[in-house]
Amino acid sequence: MEAQAQGLLESEPLQGRDEDAVASADFSSMLSEEEKEELRAELVQLEDEITTLRQVLSAKERHLVEIKQKLGMNLMNELKQNFSKSWHDMQTTTAYKKTHETLSHAGQKATAAFSNVGTAISKKFGDMRNSPTFKSFEERVETTVTSLKTKVGGANQSGGSFEEVLNSTAHASSQSTSGGPRQAEEELQC
Repeated sequence: MEAQAQGLLESEPLQGRDEDAVASADFSSMLSEEEKEELRAELVQLEDEITTLRQVLSAKERHLVEIKQKLGMNLMNELKQNFSKSWHDMQTTTAYKKTHETLSHAGQKATAAFSNVGTAISKKFGDMRNSPTFKSFEERVETTVTSLKTKVGGANQSGGSFEEVLNSTAHASSQSTSGGPRQAEEELQC
């Protein structure tokens, strides 16, 4: 008997199979006919109340939709309004304001830093262009271009742009491949 009493007083929650056993148990044999009638009447009353509440809720939802349509509100407008309100609420928070200030300040510093880097790079290129090494390199390129002009262009010593020299070189090269090497040599000797 003590083991039976212990089983009835367990404080642990019901497990899956315990719930199935309770659901399939027939408690109607423990109730009197009068209690059964009272429970049946309460069940009918609850079902009626639930049905009534569903009908009222449905009517209120239809009325809500009608009002929104009259006001020109639709789902998209509601979403926009909710988003705008949420965005405004977020922007007024202290955390947002502090973050905005910090990022703004950081952006200004980054802009200034990039400007300084750009200025420094420009200055370095200017210094490099004025350096003796670059001047020497520039003179060598000019000498080479002049030499190419003389060899390719023959007597024409008018100077010309680098592009003209490249074009005349390409022209001479195409003639040498079409007429053979002997013809190119003859043209150069002329």
